[in-house]
Amino acid sequence: MAASAAAAQMVSPAANMAPGEPMPDPRVGLKPGAADAGQASWNLKLMSSTPPTTKFVGSTNSDLAFVGPYAIQGSYNGFQIWNVENPSQVTLKDSYYCPASQSDVSVYKNLLFVSSEATSGRLDCGGEGVKDTVSKERLRGIRIFDISDISNPKYISNVQTCRGSHTHTLLVDPKDKDNVYVYVSGSAGVRSPNEMPGCSKVTPDKDPNSALFRIEVIKVPLAHPEKAAIVSSPRIFNDLVAPAQHGAASADLAEIAQARAKGAFVANIMGNDMVLPTAFANHMLDSIVTARGGTGAPTAADSATLRTALPDMIAKMIGPRGKTGPTQCHDITVYPGIGYAGGACEGYGMLLNIKDPTHPIRVDAASDSNFSYWHSATFNNDGTKVLFSDEWGGGGQPKCRATDPRDWGADAIFTISDNKMHFQSYYKLPAPQTSLENCVAHNGSLIPIPGRDVMVQAWYQGGVSVFDWTDATHPVEIAYFDRGPMDSTRMVTGGFWSAYWYNGKIVGSEIERGLDVFELQPSEYLSQNEIDAAKTIHFDYLNVQGQPKLVWPASFALARAYVDQLERSKGLASDKIASVRQELTSAESASGAARRSSLTKLAAQLKGDENGSSDASKVKMLTGAVTQLASASR
Repeated sequence: MAASAAAAQMVSPAANMAPGEPMPDPRVGLKPGAADAGQASWNLKLMSSTPPTTKFVGSTNSDLAFVGPYAIQGSYNGFQIWNVENPSQVTLKDSYYCPASQSDVSVYKNLLFVSSEATSGRLDCGGEGVKDTVSKERLRGIRIFDISDISNPKYISNVQTCRGSHTHTLLVDPKDKDNVYVYVSGSAGVRSPNEMPGCSKVTPDKDPNSALFRIEVIKVPLAHPEKAAIVSSPRIFNDLVAPAQHGAASADLAEIAQARAKGAFVANIMGNDMVLPTAFANHMLDSIVTARGGTGAPTAADSATLRTALPDMIAKMIGPRGKTGPTQCHDITVYPGIGYAGGACEGYGMLLNIKDPTHPIRVDAASDSNFSYWHSATFNNDGTKVLFSDEWGGGGQPKCRATDPRDWGADAIFTISDNKMHFQSYYKLPAPQTSLENCVAHNGSLIPIPGRDVMVQAWYQGGVSVFDWTDATHPVEIAYFDRGPMDSTRMVTGGFWSAYWYNGKIVGSEIERGLDVFELQPSEYLSQNEIDAAKTIHFDYLNVQGQPKLVWPASFALARAYVDQLERSKGLASDKIASVRQELTSAESASGAARRSSLTKLAAQLKGDENGSSDASKVKMLTGAVTQLASASR
């Protein structure tokens, strides 16, 4: 699937903006600052902002999982557990120091799962790292904790993998009550077989047991999580070829040329020239010095050696590319309620059949020359659509500049039918960001607004964007929050890693600043009734990458939400809308048989209105909600 000119027109800033958005956009020109940056919000209220604890200051805060009143926030230094029950006063329940790169997190009942990918991660969670090339002290894979006592997590087990775990996905199979499954996506280089037997980094045609071109499936017995083990390694990438890529934007080419002129190290990574971060380049220079048996600072000759050796060094880190497709997935979102998973896998977005959790099967795959790196997936509630995000620039670069193409670093929306994905449109943050702000599409979740597809999404230093994609061809922003750049003179990585809805609030993991909690505000695009109906959905736990099926309980808020939507769509005449609202008010003030009788009569009236409505499906939803209420009335 390649983007057409018509598709590109769909993602002009105006196309993704609601007609009533403030203009000029208050997100443009915000004051920089790590602790005192300017803020802009629209239809989204910041309830609290909580800084990280001492051992986590300066460490990257990553993804979120939820259990009970708690948000568990991953960090490159471990994880922190926050009580978010009161959104205005978040409190720390516990923090667990365990350095390990991303520390992607998920929960199920009394178990917490944490990803580890960095070669410095230790089995004992020590902070001194692992220096030896081969070491029995290294942990790359999944850690398992017992959080029965949430204030005192117990490290009980781990599962080692050949490429570590960049991300993972927890799958609860409705047919299996005794186990849970973990899909592991590892993106780092393959470890030595001397450290973990069986780890091979050659292509599958040369070694059918290669650690490349596969994911890992871990089976976790709930009664004995210490016996968790890899049970399969599905090769869901078979026969995929390298997709077409768009290359660098004009602003990037200019910056790369300037960096080269100043002596920076530039490497081609997955088809794109990138300036190596200073710390990474220095690490590679140190390896050159060590290789020649030297000590001290690198010399000019060492720099020249690195420039020559850089392509091979990068190739060894990333693995063989050639004309092949993905060697791994960045993220997989499972939706057991519909039997599908969405795999965001380097150059492809995939639709997977997960009816057998140990053997996911690829049923469709899409590539897009406008996409650089397929990052994550979100289904709508009825499973008729899927949205993929593109993490162009890897989250560490400014990709929301006014000069950046609107269909690069965006979300791609597909409809699903007959096991096939059909492209509809792109969504990109409407407000341009500066060259000092890393910005691109990242992690988000559905907001349980009944009858609509509404999503909240993190955009790193682009802030948080709430948008409606009910109309798959025309997604529209309806709320946002943003801060100014971290620094006024240079780009400092920061912003929102993820932003998720959980039990009536939006919780955002801020990479540097900590944890933010937001509350949706009613507007012409989202009524208070719709927000109240969303708040009737309660999760005991939530892993966004293990997407739950949303079922709204009977409530007057649910019925009124549908009435508000019918008024917005003009699906019923204004006098009928007024009459239905009056009937609902009267029924709510009654009780028992009187309430049941009133609601039953209203449901019958609405049933008769379905065929004559321009929005018959929504009237049917309203009829069902009123019928539910009548049945629930005693």
